[in-house]
Amino acid sequence: MSDTTSVFPKRVRWEGDGTHRIPFLTYTSDEIYQRELERFFYRDHWCYVGLEAEIPNPGDYKRTVVGERSVIMVRDAEGAINVVENVCAHRGMRFCRERHGNRKDFVCPYHQWSYTLKGDLQGVPFRRGVKQDGQVHGGMPADFKTADHGLTKLKVATRGGVVFASFDHELESLEDYLGPVILGYFDRLFNGRKLRILGYNRQRIPGNWKLMQENIKDPYHPGLLHTWFVTFGLWRADNKSQLRMDDRHRHAAMISTRGTAGKAEQVTQVSSFKETMQLNDASFLDIVPEPWWGGPTAVMTTIFPSVILQQQVNSVSTRHIQPSGHGAFDFVWTHFGFDDDSEEMTQRRLRQANLFGPAGFVSADDGEVIEFSQQAFESKPFHRTLAELGGHEVENTEHMVTETLIRGMYRYWREVMEGESRGSSPACAGVDGANGSALCAAPGPGA
Repeated sequence: MSDTTSVFPKRVRWEGDGTHRIPFLTYTSDEIYQRELERFFYRDHWCYVGLEAEIPNPGDYKRTVVGERSVIMVRDAEGAINVVENVCAHRGMRFCRERHGNRKDFVCPYHQWSYTLKGDLQGVPFRRGVKQDGQVHGGMPADFKTADHGLTKLKVATRGGVVFASFDHELESLEDYLGPVILGYFDRLFNGRKLRILGYNRQRIPGNWKLMQENIKDPYHPGLLHTWFVTFGLWRADNKSQLRMDDRHRHAAMISTRGTAGKAEQVTQVSSFKETMQLNDASFLDIVPEPWWGGPTAVMTTIFPSVILQQQVNSVSTRHIQPSGHGAFDFVWTHFGFDDDSEEMTQRRLRQANLFGPAGFVSADDGEVIEFSQQAFESKPFHRTLAELGGHEVENTEHMVTETLIRGMYRYWREVMEGESRGSSPACAGVDGANGSALCAAPGPGA
């Protein structure tokens, strides 16, 4: 098979074997994006779909996505959590339109095919035809079996009240997928306490989905871009810090302990530091240490490819990355607390949540710089970004003045994107996923 049919374009040129210079084309190519969906979202990876607390009762459901595929997370009558694809087995309609609700079963409005909350087909109108003038007309063939035509069921994993799903039923366990280091930070936040949903934010960001993974793997920018963080000392370059990755460098944790605002010379010389900035409402800085923190005041954990777990002082949330084409993604924030929180702590979490979300005192900056970056990428796709702070290597560090986590993510990205598709022949990657597109082996580094 010729290279012209490859989904991975030969014109992607990396400068050598490293990942410290990232081609703009990785953010602008539809071909690359489709390959990412197949290799990162539809197989070999666990994707975040929600929190168990969002569907506490039998029949409760939440419509969400894995990659670009619409799925439904639902609690059945026995209390089990199922995730099924929101695509009717008959004519392929996305039958569920509401984001949240409660149902005894799912019914496609097009032809009224109905399914159990486990995704099994249970009813087909006119399956046995229509009797007229003593004769039966129509109906499904005699060999039609409802058991063969249920909704597509995803593999499900839950831990600490968090729900992940995958179309790939051969996937390793969630615990093995995260690895022991990242699992430790996951369990620090989701430590078995019952969760309480506090609210949602959602926004459409006109940038490539990977830019948000990069943003939360970039400890360099918060102390420069975000005036709030620098001025009030929540996240600064001089904070006591650690950066940690899993063995394959796809997941990461940025760990920070709050310093004293306005004392370090290298911070006060940053243009975003505003010594005279004052709060009209001092309760935004009403920070109360919690025993489960174990020292750090902030831990931002990226689980590749789909979710960010946020703990910034008393504000905790999940941030779900939902790609929509190569140049946009929906970003959904689920703010939560714990069932044993006092009312005072709940209000504190809600106040501090104002730092984040589409109009957050901090996060509004991130959406804007991602949009402006994407605009530049589209204008000159032959160029590349630079991620060389801290060198060219990929390693854990005890400081924030580095882009090592970004280099690590793209080392993994190249490994998966340039490797052969699972089950392929050595010469060609065969058929990639459900869309049936052919994939030939990608060129080597620097091709």
